[in-house]
Amino acid sequence: MNLYKMLVERAHANNPVRVGLIGAGRFGAMYLSQARGTKGIHLLGISDLEPQRARDACRLTSWSDEQIAAPSFDAALRTGATHITDNTGALIKVGGLDILIDATGDPRAGIRHCLMAFENGRHVIMVNVEADAVAGPLLARKAEDAGLTYSLAYGDQPAIICEQVDWARTCGFNVVCAGKGTRYHPSFHQSTPDTVWDHFGFSKDVVERGGMNPKMHNSFIDGSKSAIEMTAVCNATGLTPQPDGLNFPPSSVHELAEICKPGSAGGTLSHSGTTEVVSSLHRDMSPVTNHIQMGTFVIIEAATDFASNCFKDYHFFPDRSYRFAAMYRPTHMIGLELGISVASVALRGEATGRAIGFHSDVVATAKFDLKAGTIIDGEGGYYVWGKQMPARSSVEIGALPLGLSYNVKLIADVKAGQQLTWKDVEIDESDLAVRIRRQMEAAFA
Repeated sequence: MNLYKMLVERAHANNPVRVGLIGAGRFGAMYLSQARGTKGIHLLGISDLEPQRARDACRLTSWSDEQIAAPSFDAALRTGATHITDNTGALIKVGGLDILIDATGDPRAGIRHCLMAFENGRHVIMVNVEADAVAGPLLARKAEDAGLTYSLAYGDQPAIICEQVDWARTCGFNVVCAGKGTRYHPSFHQSTPDTVWDHFGFSKDVVERGGMNPKMHNSFIDGSKSAIEMTAVCNATGLTPQPDGLNFPPSSVHELAEICKPGSAGGTLSHSGTTEVVSSLHRDMSPVTNHIQMGTFVIIEAATDFASNCFKDYHFFPDRSYRFAAMYRPTHMIGLELGISVASVALRGEATGRAIGFHSDVVATAKFDLKAGTIIDGEGGYYVWGKQMPARSSVEIGALPLGLSYNVKLIADVKAGQQLTWKDVEIDESDLAVRIRRQMEAAFA
């Protein structure tokens, strides 16, 4: 409750939290819009493969030319301005940097940046949840071993869900389920970058005006992003996936507690203590009334008749039995809220969600019958989508992580709906991300 007070104290002491941002895409730009006016924060540098994109993002979010005019990191430290570069290594190594934010969305790059940050004594906020799904448990352990903090990014749904789970447990409730909403239909698993806008209902004008990335948006529509985010939640909270992954049941906010409870109690879940994502579409494609497409939720269970009566008396969005209740947040503000992570990590040494174990995984799954020789294009692409699986099951079958399925060649035919394995593809075992993933599987198996 006192993060802002602590930031003000840092500002008055002329000792701001110095932040480095990698990636000036949509999420990065949203953080830029807020960091500019946050007391006690100095955005020391921004690294992007295209520095002009970073400059454009700053101007889009009302930064003045003077604020981004630092010609070097030394100048940025002296003046309080920001240096923009394409040299990520230089940003990570610059003296005085406190926190590194990876907002690239590239799991291989995220793992590489994270390890370099730890070597140089930097805390890491991992917006790049794709990297967290591939190797988050090991990255969090490496940060702890180095006396540093590795954190999920507040504003993104996984960190907000982790906060809701923590709230529920701190209040003494058993967490039955945690999750979020999305727009889902079973046919969307076959969505490609060519068909994604039809599923979203966006016109060509809207897509072009927003500069929307079809592959990124396709990851949301084909189910991959939901699996990635719920994997991050499971690994950070100890919740465990359902044996067959997410079911995406349609649900309004008023039905959450009825639907997202165990089948033994009349709901749809395989067990208590799991994750689920609910759809804003019915299976006939009609919209769900009062849906929670942009929101998050936690389902709690009453341990006593007294608590159950409280669910009823105070209208806590209960199920029909009043044994279960839902608490939800209708939306999330994405990068506009990232400052919570920055302040929490820098001032309290406390992550806004971090992996504590390897409970869940995201496995590359064929969208169509695939032939040997096909070059797979990874998350949001034409060939595979990401399915959530229990980590134990994934490791047992030698499943290929979705985050490592980009630009790899199939060496075996794979049927539609089948999970790809390491043996189905040509893999460069010397690749850093592959080596880290192998280490994580060994360390947590």
